[in-house]
Amino acid sequence: MFRRSGTATTLTTALVAAAAALVLTASTSAAAATAPGFLAGADLPPHPTSPWYAGAVTKGLPETAPFCLEGVLPAASGWHRVFGTEYDTGAVQVSVRSASPSAAAKLAGTLERKVAACAADWLRTTPGGTASWQDYGTLPVEEGAHVYGVHTSIPESEPGVHLFGIGRDGSTVTVVQWGQMGDLSHAPVADFKKTTTKAVNKLNP
Repeated sequence: MFRRSGTATTLTTALVAAAAALVLTASTSAAAATAPGFLAGADLPPHPTSPWYAGAVTKGLPETAPFCLEGVLPAASGWHRVFGTEYDTGAVQVSVRSASPSAAAKLAGTLERKVAACAADWLRTTPGGTASWQDYGTLPVEEGAHVYGVHTSIPESEPGVHLFGIGRDGSTVTVVQWGQMGDLSHAPVADFKKTTTKAVNKLNP
């Protein structure tokens, strides 16, 4: 009877593990290669006392959907990158490759309407809260971009302010959400418009 030696078994196991690791590495590299271009931390509005830290570009949607955009971003064709600081300021960018430019235009329109309605939608589900929003206008980059601000507050809690940049290049849509404690008067709108323009320019449609 033939018996495989312990050394041969160990070698076979090691080769199988190595092959699996190579497949995983190749798959990860392929996913990264097909992802749209993303912002770097230095592209975000400067924080007065902290650098920005950027997470990895990751397939799919973030674990927590961006505020105001729950349920409207498709996970199957999306990528995301999360950014943070040492304080209360954070950001996330989500980019989606649609099936066609017309499908991308439709998605961008849906995202814009969702953000424009966010303050009113939030008030309907938050008794005692206050909210406001601001349309900061469009940007002349690729197929266009739009910037909005949303402020929310509830009694005995810190208010929050969010900026949204939604843009499109061909069949690729990107949305950048920035947020911290405060109100619309604390929002770095001019710097965020530059961030949104960079986000759209970095896309690879």
